[in-house]
Amino acid sequence: MAESLEGYTNKVIAYLDGVVAEIRAGSLIVQAGAFGLEVFAPKPTLMVCRVGSAVRLHTYFLVKEELLALYGFHDRDLHTLFTHLIGVSGVGPKLALALLSSMQTPLLAGAILQGDAGLLASTPGVGKKMAERIILDLKNKLPEELLAPGARGKVTTLSSPAAEDAVGALLALGYRETQVKGVVAQLALKEPEAGAETLIRKALAQLR
Repeated sequence: MAESLEGYTNKVIAYLDGVVAEIRAGSLIVQAGAFGLEVFAPKPTLMVCRVGSAVRLHTYFLVKEELLALYGFHDRDLHTLFTHLIGVSGVGPKLALALLSSMQTPLLAGAILQGDAGLLASTPGVGKKMAERIILDLKNKLPEELLAPGARGKVTTLSSPAAEDAVGALLALGYRETQVKGVVAQLALKEPEAGAETLIRKALAQLR
């Protein structure tokens, strides 16, 4: 049965409208009519949902070896990134959700397009080899529209001298690259004008 359905993966349910009945660690229970559907979702989606609130989720329906699982995303770009990530050999839905949960969409897309394996490897469960494989597979496939509007056409703007200085200072303090790179990059994306000292101070507050 699973083999006959696999061709319809991600085509059966394009989106889901319902009411959030429960929020769990890595999933939502969405009431749609008389049904309560468990929908696995990344952290950004879980954070914007509220119990009792109506929600529309872009969905990915996975059929694999007798397993049926529904994944949902409040944002279409998250859905797009998810579908690309699980197309990489060795990247399953769990790891793809971890990547989507660890950093904002423009930052994750920028890391792939820019070839920043260190930033990808800052996600728990993603080693350097896996990060390099993701970059190799997706660097020429990922739509540039996933980047922040001001970064399109010039991917390198996702990093800055201040961010690089902040990472270097934190490494000198004994923190590992996988600990600091993602934190600093997220901060720099939120505050592009922030200096190295500001980034270091805010990063330390998160790392401690």
